[in-house]
Amino acid sequence: MLDILGKRYLFFAISLLVIIPGLLILAINGLPLAIDFKGGSILELRFPSGNLPDTESVVNLYTELGFKEVQVQTAISANGQRDLLVIRSPFIDDETKIKIVQTMQKRFNAPDIVVNRFDSVGPVIAQQVTERAALAVAVAALAVVLYITYAFRGIPHAFRYGVCAIIAMIHDILVVFSLVGIGSVFFGWQMDSLFLTALLTVVGFSTQDKIVVFDRIRENSTIYRKLPFEKLANHSIVQTLQRSINTQLMTVEFMLLALALFGGVTLREFAVILLVGLFSGTYSSIFVAAPILVVWENQEWKTWFKRQATA
Repeated sequence: MLDILGKRYLFFAISLLVIIPGLLILAINGLPLAIDFKGGSILELRFPSGNLPDTESVVNLYTELGFKEVQVQTAISANGQRDLLVIRSPFIDDETKIKIVQTMQKRFNAPDIVVNRFDSVGPVIAQQVTERAALAVAVAALAVVLYITYAFRGIPHAFRYGVCAIIAMIHDILVVFSLVGIGSVFFGWQMDSLFLTALLTVVGFSTQDKIVVFDRIRENSTIYRKLPFEKLANHSIVQTLQRSINTQLMTVEFMLLALALFGGVTLREFAVILLVGLFSGTYSSIFVAAPILVVWENQEWKTWFKRQATA
């Protein structure tokens, strides 16, 4: 039988290697919040002629109109041509947007500019969205602890199962944040409403996977009562391994991979975040949640402290 739990500290190290680089980027650069969370405007313009103005000229135009902290990026449109400008700026209204487009048409000799997208979010609305997003994650975490504690009330230390599920769920959230941190450097990713949708979806799938694994441990604990807990948990993981992998790969991951590769620029970031996040949910159910439960049940930190004291 596979000895998965015997390598638990290796899996913990792998998780840290995945999480830490992205979190360091976020700690240095800050969260790459989109206008959904910090307020502002995003203006996406297409230049059918393909003669895009340089980003510095666009920033200077905004500066002349009194707007600072403007970010300008070029992008590839659906026809495969690099003819898009994506401009993020402080909040502007429709009247100002029209003025900006008209000024660009004259200054850059581009009368055929097409406005693909224009969104504006005020700071008050952005603050409300941020607070409700944090509340949604907190409520989900509390509900998981309460549900697992109640559902597993017939076995010893039921509360531990809920706490371990939350720790593993936080692991998945940190993986998503790390991914976006890395993506913000290399691809200009931002945390927007689609990011929040992907994050909450990952939380839901992650919780479901952990309950499946823990439920198998609960069932086996009544069958193999004399078996050491580590062996019992390892046996339960192996029993659910094929189901977890097949369910994720066959029903979700292949579809998300296809969406990431062929779904277009608009959905690519969303699809990649879901792809990695759901994979992390399956990984953490097997290699993080159950191993943490075993560490807690064995109280292995006490052994470590004793070794340090006698060293």
